[in-house]
Amino acid sequence: MLLLIPFAAPLSDAGRQALQSLQLPHLDALLSHWREAGRDAGDEASLSPPHERALARALGWSVSDGLIPWAAQDAAAAGLPADAAWGRLTPVHLLMGSDHIGLTDPQLLGLTEAESRELFDAAAELFTSEGFTLHWHGPLNWLVAHPLLEELPTAAPDRLIGHALHRDLPEQPRLLRRLLNEVQMLFFTHPLNATREMAGELPVNGLWLSGCGAAQPVTGTAPRVDERLRTPALNEDWDAWREAWAALDAEVIAPLAGGGEGDLVLCGERTALTLEAQPKRWWQRFAGPRAGRAAALLETL
Repeated sequence: MLLLIPFAAPLSDAGRQALQSLQLPHLDALLSHWREAGRDAGDEASLSPPHERALARALGWSVSDGLIPWAAQDAAAAGLPADAAWGRLTPVHLLMGSDHIGLTDPQLLGLTEAESRELFDAAAELFTSEGFTLHWHGPLNWLVAHPLLEELPTAAPDRLIGHALHRDLPEQPRLLRRLLNEVQMLFFTHPLNATREMAGELPVNGLWLSGCGAAQPVTGTAPRVDERLRTPALNEDWDAWREAWAALDAEVIAPLAGGGEGDLVLCGERTALTLEAQPKRWWQRFAGPRAGRAAALLETL
């Protein structure tokens, strides 16, 4: 069994302070007899975050930055044509600056199915009139198909939530840029957003395109992904993040440290680190865990 933990380590100054005070006794114990089996090192400006790269590799996919076909996987699950190139459109609240772009966590929009479908119906004609196929797959997951999406690198939403991305994003085809700009104008005047703002909710002011490409065959086993660190990390709630890590350490890491089998992948903002169990040597049975070892390792991610 492969266990994957995204957002195990932050990079922000406040997040680093939270990490330094983190007490993870079971991960400390595990590290005394597990070994590093692989390290996918990158940087925080990559389009695909480490946890997405690790998940794709576990499925047996080839991985290119910004070209992991999550939308095609969703399309296959929905019984949609498998030979098309798909992308994922996420309704978002965009944070735009002169030299950067960011997103509010879409999960925090509280977008209902009815609201999402209303916006979907409003935007659909813009895309279908230009030869795109559109499919509503969930409140925050609209699927779009078009040949333009086959080799189109995009930034994962998780790269832009909670902080601005200060880098040149890949150039999108002119048709796509025009459509996404038209969607922004359409949503700006849509009555649903006026209703949301009157209720104290953020407006949906755009769509974010990601997860593009043609389907790849799944040749590996999907890992267990524990995402409890995601929301507090992306929203810089470091007290909640520490509490979530402590619970994860007690509930999930403890059984592994006690002799469980499998591999563990810890993912930060730059790096995904794979650990695998090793038989304890005789002297390790009497040696206690070294406190702080886990925090020191997490700082390398």
